[in-house]
Amino acid sequence: MIDLYTWTTPNGRKVSILLEELGIDYTALAVDITKDEQFTPEFLAISPNNKIPAIRDEASGLTLMESGAILVWLAQREGRFLPEGDGYWRAMEWLMWQMGGFGPMLGQAHHFLRFNKGTSDYAEKRFGSEAARLYRVLNDRLTGRDFVADEYSIADMAIWPWVSRFEWQEIDLNAFPNVRDWYLRLADRPAVQRGYDVPRKVGDIPLP
Repeated sequence: MIDLYTWTTPNGRKVSILLEELGIDYTALAVDITKDEQFTPEFLAISPNNKIPAIRDEASGLTLMESGAILVWLAQREGRFLPEGDGYWRAMEWLMWQMGGFGPMLGQAHHFLRFNKGTSDYAEKRFGSEAARLYRVLNDRLTGRDFVADEYSIADMAIWPWVSRFEWQEIDLNAFPNVRDWYLRLADRPAVQRGYDVPRKVGDIPLP
């Protein structure tokens, strides 16, 4: 049994989607970041950086924070959703792309384009332009491919929840047809649909 400490954010949904795809028994424990529950001593003992998601493996007692590390650990433990050979490194490459660029930059876009609109023209242009650039990178990568590492992997599961907030980023998915088609392909997966609603349903998956 896995305890998943999470909230309704792209980073949290990455892990719940993987757990649903794997069919692993887990308990979703809501950490309401709008109420600063991520700063409680109990949660800090599991996630010293006071960020969701985090997991605890009840069998071994192992705890892990950072969504990328959790995805790799689960995929390797179960032997699924990480390709072999060169495909392994391609999946890792795109996972790191999400962790180092796509997620952080889109997070800044959310901050300035959705939650603090009008406070900084410079920041809106900076992060809006970078969001569009990253979508172009992803769109180019998906040319002639169903998935970013050629087969469905944790890289797709890491990227997809961030794309699901395309409206927050003022991105028109129809301007990136390869991304749009990939996004819809994943949105049709029952495990993705279930994982999106963890730890609670806040609305339907946004569609372009």
